Amino acid sequence: MTTEIEKRSLIADVEHRAADDKRTLVGYAAVFERLADIGGYFQEKIAPGAFTDAIKGDIRALVDHDMGRVIGRTKSGTLRLQEDGKGLRVEIDVPDTTDGNDLWVLVERGDISGMSFGFRVTKETWDETGDVPVRTIEKLNLLEVSAVAWPAYDDTTIGLRSLEAARAEGGEREDAEKRKAENAAAARRRIAEREARQEQQIRGIRQDAA
Repeated sequence: MTTEIEKRSLIADVEHRAADDKRTLVGYAAVFERLADIGGYFQEKIAPGAFTDAIKGDIRALVDHDMGRVIGRTKSGTLRLQEDGKGLRVEIDVPDTTDGNDLWVLVERGDISGMSFGFRVTKETWDETGDVPVRTIEKLNLLEVSAVAWPAYDDTTIGLRSLEAARAEGGEREDAEKRKAENAAAARRRIAEREARQEQQIRGIRQDAA
């Protein structure tokens, strides 16, 4: 796995609610166990529980993954994250700012209909038994969630490097197991040779005694 930031988007309905002078966007940044095609190179899914610890941190809500366009934060209560049976649920209280107002209009118009999240993988597994490798993200560090218009799959190479690292690690395990087997076989041969020499010596002693 790598320590670089990855981004994933879910293009789905984003609900907007306005009540008591508060405007809130509600949607899912991720859905569990849903296979996503990552650039045609591999498929990916997120395991339930992946966000359990990740949402305990101080997370910010952004527009289009732009760190300069903050529209919410868990520490201030304007961003609320929940891991439920479906995935990562997001609620953002949209601020009365240029970015907030623009975002609200774009969601109302249907121009923005997706949510995304930036993350670093901390635990993953790869399955290469099928035609296309499948990556399962089991644990991650959540850095931010974003309202987006386009899926963010431009970082496919990060996942591919993670796959190569997993393959290399698997190769190292195979080499270690091979060396272990070879060492065990060599030890068995040495024991057999020593026992054969001892047997030969015993036979020689018996012949001399006779």
